[in-house]
Amino acid sequence: MPMDRPNLSTLAITAGAALDTARMTLVDQLVHWASLRIEERVFLPGMRMPSIRNLAEEKRVSRFSVVEAYERLVALGFLEARRGSGFYVRERPAVPSQNAAAPAHKSPIDVAWLVRSMLHAVSPERGPGIGTLPPSWLDGEMITSALRSMSRQAGTHLLSSGNPQGFLPLRKQLQTQLAELEIGARPEQIVLTSGITQAVDFLLRLYVRDGDTVLVGDPAWFVMFGRIASQGANTIGVPYTPDGVDMQALERLVQTHRPKLLILNSILQNPTGTSMTAPRAFQILRLAEQYDFLVLEDDIYCDLCPPHQPVTRLASLDQLKRVIYMGSFSKTLAANLRVAFVACSPELAKTFCDHKMLSGSTTPEINERIVYKVLTEGHYRRHADRLRGRLDEVREKTARTLERIGLRMYSEPSAGMFLWADTGVDTSALAAAGHEAGFLFAPGALFSPRQAPSTWMRMNIANSSDPGMLTFLERQLQKAA
Repeated sequence: MPMDRPNLSTLAITAGAALDTARMTLVDQLVHWASLRIEERVFLPGMRMPSIRNLAEEKRVSRFSVVEAYERLVALGFLEARRGSGFYVRERPAVPSQNAAAPAHKSPIDVAWLVRSMLHAVSPERGPGIGTLPPSWLDGEMITSALRSMSRQAGTHLLSSGNPQGFLPLRKQLQTQLAELEIGARPEQIVLTSGITQAVDFLLRLYVRDGDTVLVGDPAWFVMFGRIASQGANTIGVPYTPDGVDMQALERLVQTHRPKLLILNSILQNPTGTSMTAPRAFQILRLAEQYDFLVLEDDIYCDLCPPHQPVTRLASLDQLKRVIYMGSFSKTLAANLRVAFVACSPELAKTFCDHKMLSGSTTPEINERIVYKVLTEGHYRRHADRLRGRLDEVREKTARTLERIGLRMYSEPSAGMFLWADTGVDTSALAAAGHEAGFLFAPGALFSPRQAPSTWMRMNIANSSDPGMLTFLERQLQKAA
């Protein structure tokens, strides 16, 4: 018996995905839409595809376009045509592994699934679980202007390997910007990396050994959990409260486990949106001194925090003795520029730079030059102001809308892009249902090192106003009630 096809009423062609669909023909878009969902096993082997007439009406395209798309999918091996019955998803042979082969199975809702889905599977308006701002909020012209400015210069400076620590003028500019945050760092104390993920990876390789303990927030940024485990270290979560890190719990964990590192967001923590107060910052530094561990302070959301908001950064108190400070421009400029930096003690900066050279030589200087141009041509501050203003415009409205459909807010952040919300249901199951309906949610289990079932979910306020998504979410919560 052929399997019934799913309801496709909410599965629109993905206009905002990684491919530039604006330049694709309608047939190309249909092929991309169908093949993506077959690869992600939304359409399972044996399922009958929508009839030519129904899909043409659904997508508002001609029947000829649907026929041509289906024929291409047959040629590509995604579908098979059955005379008099229609088109069906074809069982495709699994590619054998070089090692022992495990049977193919549907991808679980895990960290890799979320990252992969954020990169290509859904358009921003259908992705409240996406961790970046929509491209329409960012300033592509500012990047283009920097590229034009670079193109007018002699091209020979782009042909060398670059400086192992990173483009020196950008490091000097970062020295100025860090001084505004009351963090003293000379250019030789700053090393540029290809994103925060690479910075964390390098630092874990330098400091963490098999059997060591690393403390992280619970909840916290999920990508680092697997990286810590790959070093053979124990990952232990520190509970959060609406006011930030639970200091009593942190002290107990430090006394019991004697960690090598503590990794946290001090400002606009991902996913709770909380920021550190001065008393908590002093307590953390006291514990770091007393029990001899380092703190990796990830300040990736720095420019989404209003300049005069009363927040405290550990690095401003410690001045890079035990604190290693990390920052990036991926949230405010462009994620694919992959320009981040580490500010630390002079000794560590040298060691870090040596490790960077041995691991991957230098970072792409052209990206660093683009960021330098953007920061120094006078438009970036106004751009950051606009982003903060747009987030301020939607934050309160989004929180109240989510509450009306049944969610409970963890806290009321006054800045940033995330809300941490309790749905009252297992959000991994909710995310799986959303995936089949064409929506991307970020379930709470992924944000905990324990990966335990959770009713919490991270919502990106810039991507949480789509009526279809809100209706879907409300219906899912009503079903579970």
